[in-house]
Amino acid sequence: MTDHTVIPVKPEIAAGSRVDEARRRAMVEEAGRDPEGFWRREMGRIAWMRAPRRIKNTSFEGDVSIRWFEDGVLNISESCLDRHVDGGRGDQVAILWEGDDPNADARVTYRDLLAR
Repeated sequence: MTDHTVIPVKPEIAAGSRVDEARRRAMVEEAGRDPEGFWRREMGRIAWMRAPRRIKNTSFEGDVSIRWFEDGVLNISESCLDRHVDGGRGDQVAILWEGDDPNADARVTYRDLLAR
């Protein structure tokens, strides 16, 4: 493989995707044209304790500074766990762990993670 090797997506994976190639291109174009608007909309997919008012704060002069969502406060547990449990996916496997020993493995559900 090289840095330019393209590995095609298996058709059964692509069929379940929320973003096809046309949608991906449209998203890339929109993000380039209006990055602040694009990311303001996309941030709605995350549970915020306090939604950010300042989406993008960048300066490429002198000491480069790039900050996104800097005044927002996340509840990452809610975004990663709570919503899956509350949405009926609590018993779905969230982590499939395989140890170095072939006999060591674990399946951890969203509910297990939330309890931990």
